Amino acid sequence: MVTIVFYFFSTLTLLAALFVVVNRNTVNSAMCMIVAFVGVAALFVLLQAYFLAMLQIVVYAGAVMVLFLFIIMLLDTQARERVRFGRADIVAGAVAFICLAFGAVWLARHYPVGVTPPPAPAMPPSDNPLAYATSAKAFGYGLFTRYLLPFQVTGFLLLIAMVGVILLSKRLPPPDSGVKPDSP
Repeated sequence: MVTIVFYFFSTLTLLAALFVVVNRNTVNSAMCMIVAFVGVAALFVLLQAYFLAMLQIVVYAGAVMVLFLFIIMLLDTQARERVRFGRADIVAGAVAFICLAFGAVWLARHYPVGVTPPPAPAMPPSDNPLAYATSAKAFGYGLFTRYLLPFQVTGFLLLIAMVGVILLSKRLPPPDSGVKPDSP
């Protein structure tokens, strides 16, 4: 049952992330990103990282995406000309994609499916074994040991989304004005 739920939420997350990239409407793209964040939160629940799942929902799907939606709606990206990407932009995107694909192949070779990763380091010794069970110290220790990769991936996805919003907010001058795009 857990495997079926995992495949459902991982497929949902990947499809939502794909729709974020290919969708032409920025508001719909932001809504798909919320679905992707909720899917990642569900995967955190499957890892029994309930606190991280709630942080994912409250911080990323809640506060950050509301901020993105305000930016998108205030900038009114649909009412102006679309940004045209030059040759350097396309080359940079291709290099980033190749690096991402190389990293995915490297991970697949070094950590094949079905192989259990090495266990996380144990909590520091204490007089009371339940001393860190619900503390922020236990959360921080787990976050930066066992759940470091999902935490880093989420931060990277947020960075990509912010760069996308900045690129979409770039205004182009009229073609005959003689004004460079970055000048006021």
